[in-house]
Amino acid sequence: MEKLLLTPAEAAEALGVSRSQLYELMRRHEVVSILIGRSRRVPAGPLRDYVQRLAEEAWVA
Repeated sequence: MEKLLLTPAEAAEALGVSRSQLYELMRRHEVVSILIGRSRRVPAGPLRDYVQRLAEEAWVA
């Protein structure tokens, strides 16, 4: 079964960016994140949507 929620480290690895860059993307609300208790998680679906938006913007530019 595929994970629905990723840790910030897993999400950063999936995007190929550093963890600090991922936190910056979350701070700017470009990447969705949620809190479960005190744990920050990145939903897999919205992470894919973010990559799709980047790809679409690249075609427009």
